[in-house]
Amino acid sequence: MDKIQISKEIAQIIEKLESADFQAYVVGGCVRDLLLGIKPADWDITTNAKPEEIQKIFPDSFYSNQYLTVTVKTDSEEESLKEVEVTTFRAEGRYTDKRHPDEVRFAETLEEDLSRRDFTINALAINLGKSDFPGKSDFQIIDPYNGQGDLEKKLIRAVGEAEKRFEEDALRMLRAVRFASQLDFQIEEKTLVAIKNNAGWLVAISKERIRDEFVKLIGSKNAKEGLELLRETGLLQYVVPELLEGFGVGQNKHHIYTVWEHNLRALEYGASQNYPVDARIAALFHDIGKPRTKRGDGPDSTFYGHDVVGGQMSFEILTRLRFSAKTAEKIAKLVRWHLFNYKLRRDVEEEIKKELGEKSHPLDPEEIELKGQNYTTDASIRRLIRNVGPEYMNDLVKVRICDRIGSGVPKAVPYRLRHFQYRVEKILREGEAVKVTMLKINGDDLKKLLGLPQSPKIGHILNALFEEALDDSAKNNREYLETRAHELNKLSEEELIKLRQKAQNKVELIKEERDSEIKKKYWVK
Repeated sequence: MDKIQISKEIAQIIEKLESADFQAYVVGGCVRDLLLGIKPADWDITTNAKPEEIQKIFPDSFYSNQYLTVTVKTDSEEESLKEVEVTTFRAEGRYTDKRHPDEVRFAETLEEDLSRRDFTINALAINLGKSDFPGKSDFQIIDPYNGQGDLEKKLIRAVGEAEKRFEEDALRMLRAVRFASQLDFQIEEKTLVAIKNNAGWLVAISKERIRDEFVKLIGSKNAKEGLELLRETGLLQYVVPELLEGFGVGQNKHHIYTVWEHNLRALEYGASQNYPVDARIAALFHDIGKPRTKRGDGPDSTFYGHDVVGGQMSFEILTRLRFSAKTAEKIAKLVRWHLFNYKLRRDVEEEIKKELGEKSHPLDPEEIELKGQNYTTDASIRRLIRNVGPEYMNDLVKVRICDRIGSGVPKAVPYRLRHFQYRVEKILREGEAVKVTMLKINGDDLKKLLGLPQSPKIGHILNALFEEALDDSAKNNREYLETRAHELNKLSEEELIKLRQKAQNKVELIKEERDSEIKKKYWVK
């Protein structure tokens, strides 16, 4: 077997347990990940030491649950290794509520402990032995259920009888789909049948636990396939049943896919671009209101107000799944405003000229308005920013891109959307505008300092000081500005006006450079 690297913190914990004459093994999902060549997100150790014995060996540890798990602190700088769960071999009683074991008791052997785990690929343990830390090539893999074979076959298979495993904890059915999605595995046939036959057991599971699995699935690279598998197994009915309303629902001439297919393809693109989970959920939900707003059938059907209805539905769904209020509100806003209109002035001009056959002169805004067609103004973009929130505008564009590409159009971000991003950033950066108010001195200060009345000269001096501060930010300090103000006060009005104009020219140059920088960022003219 190829050499597997075990972190020194894990090796040290196991070495201390074994030095005290206890058995200790790396166990569970971290073993699966190591065998797949994936860096574990967290580590688990199992031992025959009782919780109180573990605490004696690790005085800084703490024991705060009923599942025989002690959390051991380490000095690691890695977040996943700062706290490591060390659990006593355990066996479990019946799960009458399909969520929690009626009793948890000590198990005598590692094999008994592994027998209670969910899937064969998670029922694996590594015996490090007592030599060569942190890595060695002769690890012993304890694998009583052929988890390594299922890793090679890319199969998710329940340990023992699948129905019993799911009756113990119904969330395991959702975990099976999530693992299949994350690892790009298939669910073994008998395990899949057991899920389909018992999907309704999921109603016994808390919304918080369902939410956590849903988020992990949406965050996986194969999220689209995961959602399709949720539908095929019947589990989606107990997670987000509203999505099923779009299955088989045709759209109009602007779409080649059903609502269900379109939503999944939007999610697929978000996953392919590694968009944040919030943006992916919004992409999945963006047209969730269409089935409830559909009027007519065929290529001319309409979905007026589906953005508003979808925003309301999204908030209700996420609240039901116990997402935070902030997250629910954000995603609801992204869904509500995903249909924002954006027209370039030149596009409107071309449309009108084509209609009227005019080619000789550019149209002004009044002419465009008289024709009943408006291009998107800065004021309308500012309204959208207020409605959505400036911090969510980038994700709003991501959702819009997912929507467009999920419709089956060529996979490229259109110029119009890039131009919209440019306009948004330009407006948002207005707060960073280069202004004379950035000076550490103002007009009232100058009036007192120089004994001058309110007059244009005050403005001239301020702008002359501003021109110097633009060249050298170190000069923007009170002491220098006051000294320099006295010197400037001796200049003629004509000389001060020239300095003021120089400052204004520099400001315009800075604005042009900043605008050019933003345009370059979004590849627009």
